Amino acid sequence: MLTSFLVLTACGSAGSGNGNGNAAGSNGQEPANNAANAQPANESSDASAGNAAEPAKEPVAIEFWYGLGGKLGENMQKLIDKFNASQQDVIVKPVVQADYSETEKKLQAAIASGDVPAAVLSSNVDWARKGYYAPIDDLLAALPDFNKDDVVPTFLEQGQVDGKQYFLPMYGTTQVMYYRKDALEKSGIKPEELTTWEALAKAADKTAVKSGGKTTFYGWEPMWGADNMIDAAYSKGGKILSDDGKTVLIDSPEWISTWDFFRKAIFDDKTMRIHSGGQGWEYWYQTIDDVMKGQAAGYTGSSGDQGDLDFIQLAAMEQPGWEGAGPGKPVAQAILAGIPAKASPEQQKAALEWFAFFMSPENTAFWSMNTGYIAVRQSALDDPAFVAFSKANPQSTIPLKQAAHASKPFQDPTGGKITDALKVAADKLQISGEPAEKVLKEAKATAQRELDKLNK
Repeated sequence: MLTSFLVLTACGSAGSGNGNGNAAGSNGQEPANNAANAQPANESSDASAGNAAEPAKEPVAIEFWYGLGGKLGENMQKLIDKFNASQQDVIVKPVVQADYSETEKKLQAAIASGDVPAAVLSSNVDWARKGYYAPIDDLLAALPDFNKDDVVPTFLEQGQVDGKQYFLPMYGTTQVMYYRKDALEKSGIKPEELTTWEALAKAADKTAVKSGGKTTFYGWEPMWGADNMIDAAYSKGGKILSDDGKTVLIDSPEWISTWDFFRKAIFDDKTMRIHSGGQGWEYWYQTIDDVMKGQAAGYTGSSGDQGDLDFIQLAAMEQPGWEGAGPGKPVAQAILAGIPAKASPEQQKAALEWFAFFMSPENTAFWSMNTGYIAVRQSALDDPAFVAFSKANPQSTIPLKQAAHASKPFQDPTGGKITDALKVAADKLQISGEPAEKVLKEAKATAQRELDKLNK
């Protein structure tokens, strides 16, 4: 399976290499031993006369902004500490945000003020085109040990804008399915039979428990937001834009029937539930808690949830497809990091060294094993610790299997206006129960207006 995944993702990449990331200082070497380079005690005093010792160079301190909590935040801190201890040239100072959205909002304010961090776990194609992010091709070329050919091509390409590399993939993610083994077993449901959304709907109805007109145990919990429903629409053959990029297609029958499937399960059948709102990732952890505490049979969540889950009780499976439409085609996306253009050249160089360290085969394998996210280097899959971990933890292979037939993330040509219209539509459906056809036609009208402005 892993070999098949590599063949698929490596298509189009040139050459091969050793996959070594820059895991030490600016030149990829361990810090020099100052004692070994010191002048011997018996050296002639004349030899050193007038040659005053140069003051020690101060390390470059940079801020790294990211929106990760829970186990993810703990593992990020471990790698930051490891990097800081590995060399003497750069000090990474973590600045934790509530979530990805807050990181971008605060970065927008920082760019306006001119006081920016050097590294952010965030990306924005429109901002890159406007010059808010620094292109990093020259910085990458100055890192001889950074082997671009070893980075999963589909992830690396997602960081390119107009032929230039602006962002680097720190890890990959895709939405997968987590379920309680006991809940399915109690209802006589075999996980391997849940290969379609229609089958999952029947299973949710069978496992749900209702009392006095209220549901006390839910058959499934989709995650709040448009992403899960976009994944499901892709799996039915839906598209956001026409092939020529001029027409918004989110009110097609594939979209309407898919989104109405979720509205019906949440509001009519009451076999599914959505947690929404709260601070940061609060809604996400409420969803996870329902399943962990035995209040729901399963949920749709990130591959990165695996570090927070108990796989004695739970197991994972791929997102289903639709009857007659083949396997699911959910998005597999790289979580990208960038360098604000207003950071000094010295800080930009330091930021890239930190990114390269994080992306090294050993460290991306560590991140994958401890979080469930997808490693971004192909050679990480050969890491002995990762190989042993995968055998002992089969759930860790599910994101890799799904990524092999996944869809690419949507690149919004309007700078986020189409994506925002879908988010508004999802809230109207998931929270207020408005009909799928109504909310999607409204979203299409908004999105088409924004797209037409570009095509004039």
